[in-house]
Amino acid sequence: MKVQVAGENALIIYFGQQASPGISAQVQQAAARLTRLLADDLIDLIPSYASLLVIFDPDSTDHFRVRRVIQAALNELDAALPEAGRLVELPVYYHSEVGPDLDSLANDAGLSTNEVIERHQAQEYRVYAIGFAPGFAYLGEVDQSIARPRLSTPRLKVPRGSVAIADRQTAVYPATSPGGWNLIGRCPTPMFDPQADPIMPVSVGDRVRFQAITRERFLELGGMLEPPA
Repeated sequence: MKVQVAGENALIIYFGQQASPGISAQVQQAAARLTRLLADDLIDLIPSYASLLVIFDPDSTDHFRVRRVIQAALNELDAALPEAGRLVELPVYYHSEVGPDLDSLANDAGLSTNEVIERHQAQEYRVYAIGFAPGFAYLGEVDQSIARPRLSTPRLKVPRGSVAIADRQTAVYPATSPGGWNLIGRCPTPMFDPQADPIMPVSVGDRVRFQAITRERFLELGGMLEPPA
């Protein structure tokens, strides 16, 4: 593990070279310990795939003390890693009506559309990071057989709730935005709502499973059929 300066009041911890369930669990352990050890000296902790950004209050502490606290926290990481966080189930209406890349992804993979849907549902995904937009959770990893590169030309408008695949990651777009991921369905569950408590249904370290629903159920749950552009 490496600790490096990331700004006048920030340090970043690198736990490894690439994401894995074990690395993700270490990131979560370290975040929990630093929240307790730094207390009021802490401004924010930002976890990612294999790193943790620590932002501290320069009026109450400095790089040297925070680095010592970080090292103490890392030395206390348990050899037996904890289980991942909560299991969150998200409903998805899988159909070309809302997932315009579903059929082409199936053809490229040499699978039927139903096989792609079954394989996407079969996995239990870990929330490795939240970024790009509030509530955009990067989930990994999809079955290798349905992994697909990003689109060569991103869409200008991807509707909120779109369920997508890029390489071996999958995600739900929390808001309408441009995007270059392959769209295979749509989820009616809001992924970010500043008026709700909690404001997001998932956190880094949680596990996610997708559950296929019918068009009718999708609409009942508040889903919208707005096409991408």
